[in-house]
Amino acid sequence: MSVIEVNKLTKYYGKSRGILDVSFKVEEGEIFGFIGPNGAGKSTTIRLLLSLIYPSSGSAAVFGKDCIQFGPEIRQEIGYLPSEVFYYEGMKVLDLLKYSGSFYKKDTTKRMYELAEIMELDLKRRIDDLSYGNKKKVGIVQGLLHQPRLLLLDEPTSGLDPLMQRKFFDLVQEENKRGATVFFSSHILGEVQKLCSRVAIIKDGSIIEVQDIATLRKDNYKKISVTAEGLDEKYFAIDGVSNLQKENGSFNFFYKGNINTLTRLISQKDMADVTIEEPTLEEIFMHYYE
Repeated sequence: MSVIEVNKLTKYYGKSRGILDVSFKVEEGEIFGFIGPNGAGKSTTIRLLLSLIYPSSGSAAVFGKDCIQFGPEIRQEIGYLPSEVFYYEGMKVLDLLKYSGSFYKKDTTKRMYELAEIMELDLKRRIDDLSYGNKKKVGIVQGLLHQPRLLLLDEPTSGLDPLMQRKFFDLVQEENKRGATVFFSSHILGEVQKLCSRVAIIKDGSIIEVQDIATLRKDNYKKISVTAEGLDEKYFAIDGVSNLQKENGSFNFFYKGNINTLTRLISQKDMADVTIEEPTLEEIFMHYYE
């Protein structure tokens, strides 16, 4: 079952582009990565899924229901963590979270205290006394306290120190094991690579690739480094070679194609060193953007 189904979703802000013809599906129980730099359209897509804003054209469905028509019903089963959190500053953390929990048709008190303990969040403090990182912790507890079926996480780790990031990742994986589907939007590629099974890459408001991470790395570009005497750039002028750079006597490049073609070419020279490895998600991502 597709928990999220987006079809040619488009949003313009006046004449300014938000997203254009975005289409993808997120299956039940997966952790789906949504990556792109700031301004690529990640937050716009999430706000459309929540029906906080309305599309210019196209459609989006969550749990098989149209996001606009069934918005209030759908949001009962969604945990949302925005990229930036803003709260009533005069409230205490405890009062804010109790107020948030009152919107759901279940008792969230026990889960609230469990999450606050895990995230080391002082429930007695006032919102306006909190640092940005602690306000982000409030957002995390608020998004998870009703044990939602779907988590929409928009740049969730900004403001968290490394220890809290680790605890947050553990929480996300626990929620996923419980059965929650996770939509994880970030520009920090290491996080996505660590957590997600599939990823969509968005560029200038449009999806340029949707692929599982293992296949994206395996069937994409190989990262090659060759060291030998008497080589020049022309030797590697074959189809599939890109990003060719010379550094300290070695040629480094990406290669996409039949690896046997490349190894036969390399074997014709007396090589001092050759390495062939999978590129990181960040290197693949930067290749798409370049």
